[in-house]
Amino acid sequence: MSLRLSLQRSLAIPRLQGRNRHQKYYATNKSDPPKLAEDDEHLDEIPLPLLQRPLGVQDKPKASIKTWADTKEELMDQKTRLEQRKSLVKEATKGYFTDLNATRRHGGKTWIAPTAMIREDKALYFPNVVGSALDTKQKRHTTDICQGRISVISMLNTRMSEIHVNGFVSPTNARFLSHPLYRYVQINLQENLLKSFLVSLFLSSIAKAVPPELHSTYLVSSQSMDYVREQLGMVNKHIGYVYLVDENLKIRWAGCADAKVEETNALERSTAALLSRISKK
Repeated sequence: MSLRLSLQRSLAIPRLQGRNRHQKYYATNKSDPPKLAEDDEHLDEIPLPLLQRPLGVQDKPKASIKTWADTKEELMDQKTRLEQRKSLVKEATKGYFTDLNATRRHGGKTWIAPTAMIREDKALYFPNVVGSALDTKQKRHTTDICQGRISVISMLNTRMSEIHVNGFVSPTNARFLSHPLYRYVQINLQENLLKSFLVSLFLSSIAKAVPPELHSTYLVSSQSMDYVREQLGMVNKHIGYVYLVDENLKIRWAGCADAKVEETNALERSTAALLSRISKK
């Protein structure tokens, strides 16, 4: 297998030709390499719960890079410090193959998306994510892209995650991509600096695989999500996540991993409802 193909499979780099379904892997302990799973059906016997809480952050995001003043303010806030410390401890105690092992059960899926939207007064905000746009290579903020529009945001970081999000968004995009108030945002998130550098080498390949009309809203980002990962329900770095964000930047619906038929239908139905409401304003 060539080095180029190997890198494309490990990173969120679209391929121009057909895709194979991902294989499940697991490791017996932290130090062992992943092995091919042979009989993990029993891990799927326990039913998954519905999403139990609104996802997102409390504060409305701003389209700006965090300054020293912002960092200083966070350091002075005891609640913020405790939340950040909790996130760091949890991340530091995870084994190297913890996320990969989790894909043995339900393909890494940890909750079922709701059939109805989260109420606006209960919904939380999608945080600002900055990345380089595929068309201009200039920095863009999700806050600027999504403000005043109905947006579906996909979080990508592996080939597996790309397959996941396509299962959710394909019918919705086919129906609403031409709508002037609809945006489909893809965030190729590579928090590891080496992986981020490798993805940057394949930008031309990504541009060929992504439809030209989506280049302006395809962001390649190396922003750290450690402090908001739990709030967004992004507990596994190997799977894809999809968020339906309203015109006020609030998360009204979310899905993860392999899409079920009812979840795909719920996303399309919820997007239609939000677009209908905003069009009447």
